[in-house]
Order: sequence, then C-alpha cells, then structure tokens
Amino acid sequence: MATLTKMNTIEELHSMLESSELKPLLLFKHSTRCPISTGAYREVQAYLQNDPNEQVHYVLIDVIADRQVSNQAAETLSVKHESPQVILVKAGAPVWHTSHSHITAEALKTQLAGI
Repeated sequence: MATLTKMNTIEELHSMLESSELKPLLLFKHSTRCPISTGAYREVQAYLQNDPNEQVHYVLIDVIADRQVSNQAAETLSVKHESPQVILVKAGAPVWHTSHSHITAEALKTQLAGI
C-alpha cells in the first residue's frame, strides 16, 4: 500500500525532485490548522487506501511546521502556494496541480492512472 512520506527539509525536497526523473512525485501541501485541508487529507488517504498508482512517490509537506520547505517547493516549481494543494512532478517539473475542494480521490485517480 502506498503511503505519504513526510518531508521536513529543503534537502529532502531537492532530492525528491531529482528522483522524479525516475519516479513521478505527488506533493501534498497540508495545513493542520485548516478544515478544508483536513478534508483534502482524507481524500488523499482514501485514494491511497483504495487503488493507488504504485509508480508514484507520495509526499506530505506540513505548511505550518515546515514553512521553508513549502515556500521552496512553490519557488522551485513556479507553482503559486496554496493550501491544501497537490502538485504532480515528473522529471523535476510540475505537470498538474490543484487545490482546495478540487483535491478528491477521484481527481487523483484520474490524474495518476496513466503514469
């Protein structure tokens, strides 16, 4: 079963972005203070429990505890920060992203099915 790996450092971010050359990366930016983000977290977990694409690495960035990592991800990927937010990265570049109520298990399934 696929799981979310928590990312705590900018070094981990850069390493994961480099590894997205071989294995796509789904970043989930989550705020522990936001009820909308809690709903999005449940959707991501529902996707991971049902039929996740095992060819994707799933990473969680806590935007409150690890603000620097979150900001660096936004800057490096040139994707405006939102929370909650998911960003799909292939070969170091964002290929899809969405936020808030658009983060659903079904949206993830659709986007990640063909990878």
